[in-house]
Amino acid sequence: MIATWSPHELQCIEKARELNIAVKNADGTLRRWTPIWVVCADDQVYVRTWYRRDTGWFGHALRSHRARIRVPGLEADVTVEDVGEGPAELGESVDTAYRTKYGSSGSESMVTASAAATTLRLNPEVAEYRADRAVLAGRQAPRPAP
Repeated sequence: MIATWSPHELQCIEKARELNIAVKNADGTLRRWTPIWVVCADDQVYVRTWYRRDTGWFGHALRSHRARIRVPGLEADVTVEDVGEGPAELGESVDTAYRTKYGSSGSESMVTASAAATTLRLNPEVAEYRADRAVLAGRQAPRPAP
């Protein structure tokens, strides 16, 4: 089962100027929180760094494929998917989202070819953590089907 972002979660993420990400170590503990720019495109959540590297939060995210994110009103565990070599349409959609959210002068370094190659999609983890997210957001958690 693939989890999707709820409209409320997407709104929280889109409203935030920055998203804080903490990559998960193999044992599930969190590395330090790092603020990064975030955009939503086609009901998905994307982050980039200005150049591809094997160190820092980005390198660790590529290796672990797991992280926790937080913005006002939301904290969630996510899977991290490298989509930097994805279809041109995806890159254009994410570029447009960066330009729209951060303005043409602020987004310049995030819409270069080297930045586009660093595009990561953040997917919400499935069912069991969704209930915890609902509680954190002050909503009633859905009950699992019998």
